Amino acid sequence: MTSEALHITAPAKVNLFLSVGTVAPDGYHPVETVLHALELADTVTVTPSSRLGFSCSHDLGLPDELNLAHRAAVAMGVRFGREPHVSIEVEKRIPAGSGLGGASADAAAVIAGLVTLWGLDPRDPAVAEVARSLGADVPFFLVGGAARFTGRGDVLARTLPAIHAPVVLVRPAEPVPTGEAYAAFDRAAPAPQPLPHTMEAALRGGSVAEVAGRLFNAMTPSSSALVPAIGAVLDLVRGCEGVVAAEMSGSGSAVFGICDGHDGARECAARACDAGLWAVATRFSPHGCVVRRV
Repeated sequence: MTSEALHITAPAKVNLFLSVGTVAPDGYHPVETVLHALELADTVTVTPSSRLGFSCSHDLGLPDELNLAHRAAVAMGVRFGREPHVSIEVEKRIPAGSGLGGASADAAAVIAGLVTLWGLDPRDPAVAEVARSLGADVPFFLVGGAARFTGRGDVLARTLPAIHAPVVLVRPAEPVPTGEAYAAFDRAAPAPQPLPHTMEAALRGGSVAEVAGRLFNAMTPSSSALVPAIGAVLDLVRGCEGVVAAEMSGSGSAVFGICDGHDGARECAARACDAGLWAVATRFSPHGCVVRRV
């Protein structure tokens, strides 16, 4: 085991495509989703220590032991029969409760860091099992780039080519309670949903315009009904010059816009900030969690 500290980039994500099925007896919804990583990222530092320690740059309002990154270290220790004696420091840039996967990315970063520190094979199915046990999006961040997931959103169907384009992210002040959003989805009349194959084809073709034209999120109507500000943000982003298309990510509340240039992404972010919203200009990334030795 190395004594070196590791810095792990934990990227945000957006759902380019998200279809949702009828709730199953176990209470979960089957989904088909195409995820893409972004350059916006948290930084997670994992350092060997005499005990398991955790700190975060932002107070997320929950005990350290309930933070998903802390839970990831405990789960890795249990699965591999090791004491997770590491210090975990999370520098947050991805807003919590936004549908951008920040907590899941941090958990994946801890898994990737322990895989490196302990000399494990990252392809070991047990690593993916730990990731799946922590949450639907966690396995994606061990893959990164673009990928299609099925099941609860935690089963890798296939990796896909990443695209290169600027992205603007805008988040309303009010978060979306995930459970309430899915309950609202269940109460709504079923609506036709497209298949993910068209988004896969757009990514394989490498056309940003085709990808933008095929954005879909089945959760947008129910989440927008709970948090009407999402609709207002979608209108704001879609009305910005240079934004090709926009959609909500996950169950919300963040909205992303695919832009035809960096200037358009920056100007849209500035317009949203002027309106008192959290916003940032970023880009799609071909990477998942990236581990660097300090």
